[in-house]
Amino acid sequence: MMKNRIKIAVVTLLLTVLAGSSFAQTGKYKCLIQMNAYQGEGAYVVIALINPKGAYEKTLAVLGPDKQWYNTLKEWYKFQSKTKEKLNAVTGASVSGGDRAMRTLEIDESKFNKGYKLRFESAVEEQKYHVADLEIPLTKEAITVKATGKGYIKLVKLNKVQ
Repeated sequence: MMKNRIKIAVVTLLLTVLAGSSFAQTGKYKCLIQMNAYQGEGAYVVIALINPKGAYEKTLAVLGPDKQWYNTLKEWYKFQSKTKEKLNAVTGASVSGGDRAMRTLEIDESKFNKGYKLRFESAVEEQKYHVADLEIPLTKEAITVKATGKGYIKLVKLNKVQ
């Protein structure tokens, strides 16, 4: 009788450990995007998780409400066309020159310090497209440092939400 209880306890413990390891822990990060003062339409910006091989792994946010313009974000759109990710929970308004946008990103904590990065891809109607307007290495040190963009994005600042 006692041996059976011990076996049940051990099996329960093992199942609990295995179940816990199969579910990714996500952390929430507030992401402030400050745009440069450019002329023209609102920018469409995609924030994506890029794996260590440089390929898109997951879309974290899309700033731009109209799906007909997603193809202007060329590299991400190729990924999106293949994977058909559901984007309803991560889409929002585009952001104009000089404006700010705030998004909350959910990032898989197991991806930190393993060669992943966040890519901010941007496009403005009838203007230049920036495949990597800004990239941030996914490390605990780099994630909260203010980063400067190369195109429409002036800066990005992330803060962990408790």
